[in-house]
Amino acid sequence: MAKKTLVIGASTDPSRYSFLAANKLVSHKHEIELLGVKEGVVAGKEINTEKEKFEDIDTVTLYVNPQRQSEYFDYVADLKPRRVIFNPGTENPAFENFLTEKGIEPIEACTLVMLSTGQY
Repeated sequence: MAKKTLVIGASTDPSRYSFLAANKLVSHKHEIELLGVKEGVVAGKEINTEKEKFEDIDTVTLYVNPQRQSEYFDYVADLKPRRVIFNPGTENPAFENFLTEKGIEPIEACTLVMLSTGQY
């Protein structure tokens, strides 16, 4: 079943994991929304530079380092996703505990690996 996914830290740079994940999500038939610092288009989708109130987000996948995550705590919680994937390098116990308290499942994993192995 397709899971609408918000990619936080989206980038138009083909060497970035967020770019690879956005394309792989689309190739696996998942609907995506993108949030990043710079405007652009990835996998046919515009990168939003403002924290929009997206509807029906099932999964948030993070590509923002822990030092920059504090501005996303309440934003992500307000979207009420089922889970948040902390990709390698984004692990953040404070954010993960915050999400758990809000009833949102934090997962330390790699979106690309999860898609490749059918665990997404």
